[in-house]
Formats: sequence, structure tokens, C-alpha cells
Amino acid sequence: MEKNKPCFRKFKFAGFLAVLLIVLYGCSPYPPLNPRAEPPADYTYIIGPGDSLEMFVWGNPEITRTVVVRPDGKISAPLVEELPATGKTPYQLARDIEGELARYIRNPLVTVIVSGFVGPYSEQIRVVGEAANPQAVPYREHMTLLDLMIQVGGLTEFAAGNRATLVRWINGEQRQFNVRIDDLIEDGDITANVDMLPGDILIVPEAFF
Repeated sequence: MEKNKPCFRKFKFAGFLAVLLIVLYGCSPYPPLNPRAEPPADYTYIIGPGDSLEMFVWGNPEITRTVVVRPDGKISAPLVEELPATGKTPYQLARDIEGELARYIRNPLVTVIVSGFVGPYSEQIRVVGEAANPQAVPYREHMTLLDLMIQVGGLTEFAAGNRATLVRWINGEQRQFNVRIDDLIEDGDITANVDMLPGDILIVPEAFF
């Protein structure tokens, strides 16, 4: 029996290490995120680089056309050159275009319709790490974590979903919170479904094996 004691001690120590690793890697050092978030007041879509815009000029079909916001945030169209578009609502951009066209057309009436949504970086939700399809997703009103998971195709088999963290700006300070993606997707725990906000960053780590 004495000869077996070292092996038994090694087994106990290995078991202790296994439990310790499960505790350390199974728990997040960040506080849980409140499921309900206060959405932006009177949220209106903000135009960003890459957006596709239909510039409709009433009574002037030769000027009406679809334009794409350039990487520098500006648009170019007939009678409209180098006009900044990023950071504006479609309504604001339409008024700015009218101001440009007023030099050539009497009382122009313009409508801007967004048909391809990208939005500025500040409004996008970024998903990085062990998501099936990591990407930046345009924010949609009342978007939740479940909606975001559907958008990126869920998680990879190597993901530690319950150790995922969400980075969010709160009162000018960047803070990090724990979210439970495994509980939401695998167990259907709806309490793990949290509201998303513009500018959120979701980080999904790799599982520890």
C-alpha cells in the first residue's frame, strides 16, 4: 500500500488541477451584462462609407441616380462633387444636396434612400474570435444577442461561448461584461439574451482543452 501512495497523491493533485482549471476557465472575470439596455433615443440610421444611396431629384430624372459613399465618406454625382455624407442622416444629406443643386436648379427637391446598409464604424457591432463568420454588422433597432448570433452563423466548435465578453461604451468609458452565448444557443436560456447597442464589440474566446 505504501508503494501506491505517491501515485495516489499524483492522482489527487492532477484532479485538483483539473477542477481548478475548470473553475478558472469556466468563469469570466467580468460582471454579467444587464439583459435590457436603454436604446438610443429616437434612433435614426447614420450614413457611412460603403452605403449605397439613391439620390432622387424630383422633376430631374437626368440627375437622379444611385451613388456609393466613398471610403473617404464623400459622394460625387452630376452637379454634386465632393459632398461629405458620412455621419449624416438621409434627411440631412438630402438637404445638403438641395443646397448644392440650388446653384443650378430652381427650388430642387431631393430624397435620399439608403439601399445598401453598412453605416459608420461607430454604429457597427463587431464580432471577433470564435464566431462562425466574424464580421462587423450594422446595428438594427431592438437588436439582441440572439439576432447577432443568427447574423454571424453562431459559434465554431472551438468557442467558449459562456466566457464571451461584450465591450460597450458607458458614460464615455469603455467597459467589459460577460455574456452567456452557450446558455442562450445550446440550452435555450432566454435570460442570456441581451440587448445590443451601436458600437458594441463581442469577443468570443477559444475553449480551453
